[in-house]
Amino acid sequence: MINIQQLKTTVNHMPPETVLEAVLDLRLDGLVMENKTPFGKLHFNTCFAEIEALFQRAGYHQRLDVMGFQGQAYALFDPARWEAVDVLRWLEGHTTALAAGRQQSVVL
Repeated sequence: MINIQQLKTTVNHMPPETVLEAVLDLRLDGLVMENKTPFGKLHFNTCFAEIEALFQRAGYHQRLDVMGFQGQAYALFDPARWEAVDVLRWLEGHTTALAAGRQQSVVL
């Protein structure tokens, strides 16, 4: 079992450089997928305040929110630029496209 306090401490001690690519995407698009961050579902569900603080240390000073789709995909987004429902639709489309791609590769 993972100790939540240890997880939070790990995020608090990450160097800001670990999220620089995600910061650039957030500045450009206002949305970034979880695969461009060192975080997974457990991080988003247990230590989002620490993730926000890391992004602030990396130079992203806008408000940040997270949206997940059925536990399969997560995205960080700027709620001043994106509505949560639009992010959810985008994640659903992204997840569906990935699943269709996997099915096609199996059929081929």
